[in-house]
Amino acid sequence: MSVKKCLECGEKVIGRIDKKFCSDYCRNSFNNKVNKESKNLIRNTNNRLRKNYKILSELNTLGKTKVSRRKLFDRGFDFKFITSTYTTKTGNTYFYVYDQGYLELENELYLLVKQD
Repeated sequence: MSVKKCLECGEKVIGRIDKKFCSDYCRNSFNNKVNKESKNLIRNTNNRLRKNYKILSELNTLGKTKVSRRKLFDRGFDFKFITSTYTTKTGNTYFYVYDQGYLELENELYLLVKQD
C-alpha cells in the first residue's frame, strides 16, 4: 500500500482512505489558493456594484432626479456594472443597480429613479 501525501504540504496523510490533506489548515490553504481568482472577481464586482449603488442613492434623494454624466463620472460611477435592465413599451431602457436606476436622456443627462 502506498503512502498518501497531503496535497498542500506533502506530509503523510493518516486516516480515511479518501482523505487528501493532513490537517484542516492545509485543506483550507489549498482551497483558498484554488478559489482565489474567482473570489477576487466576485469581491471586485460586488465592490463596484456597492459603489455604484451608493453614488445613485446619494444623488437621488427624492426618488427621481436629473444629473449630468459628468457628475456621475466624477464620483466614480462605472456604467459597466449594473444588476438589471428594464425596457418600457415605448423602448426606453432603464439600467438598475438593485433598486436604484437610471435612464439616459439627451445632452448627457440621466434621469435617476428609485424602484418601489
